This record gives sequence, C-alpha cells and structure tokens, in this order.
Amino acid sequence: MHLAYPAVLSVLLFCTGLYGVLARRNAILVLMSVELMLNAVNLNLVAFDVWLSKAAEETLHSGQALTLFTIAIAAAEIGIGLAIVLAVHRNRGTSDIDKLRDTAEGPDGYGPDGDGPDGKDSDSAGPGTGAAATGPGTEKAEATA
Repeated sequence: MHLAYPAVLSVLLFCTGLYGVLARRNAILVLMSVELMLNAVNLNLVAFDVWLSKAAEETLHSGQALTLFTIAIAAAEIGIGLAIVLAVHRNRGTSDIDKLRDTAEGPDGYGPDGDGPDGKDSDSAGPGTGAAATGPGTEKAEATA
C-alpha cells in the first residue's frame, strides 16, 4: 500500500477537525473536533511507522509507541474537558462558547475582577455593578467566593 492513501485521509481528518474547532460554538463539539485532529495525527504516526519499518531491518515501532501515548493523553483530555464542560453547563446553563465568553466579561464590559472598562474599581462605577450590587444573585456569588 502506498503512503499517500493514509496521508491524504489524515489530512482530510485533520482539516475536518480544524474546521470543527474554528466554526463550532458548542464546547462538546469543539472537544470532539480536537479528538478528530488527534486521531489524524495517530493515523500519520502509524502509517509512517509502517512505511519506515519496511526500509529498516531493525524496527523499534516508535510511531506506534507514540500513538499509544497520544491515545492516553487524548483520553485524559476528553475526561477533564467533559468534566469542565459539565460543570460550566450546570453553573451557567449553556455550553455555547460565545455566550460563555460574554458572561465572563460581566455586565457593561466589567471584568470578573471588578475593574470597569476605564480600569477603575467597580465600586465607583455606579449603582447595580460590582460589590455594591444587591439582589438574589449576590448571595450565590458570595457563597461561592
């Protein structure tokens, strides 16, 4: 078998995963796209290992060993990534990446550290912002802090 077949398939898989990372808004689909990219790398490692083992008389199968390490790292990445996504979904109610980015900035461009857009503390920013805010959401924020 030629080296071109698995290489072309690997490029197609990697490009599909890259498109998924750049175009998707759902965090779980982004994680699946990263997994697709890692599988494309694994396919390349095994294909080049088989191709190089035909040329060398003593084979170490280093490509296959690297593939096992990549699979182990990918499994850990998916486990930790899904745990983070589930925790964020429970707290915020969505796994949409754009909405999560918007909620991290806070209302009216105020960051999570309390600084406003001009760099001043949120206490002087006005009513309803920062530490001076009162309401049902502040008890939850104080309890988790």
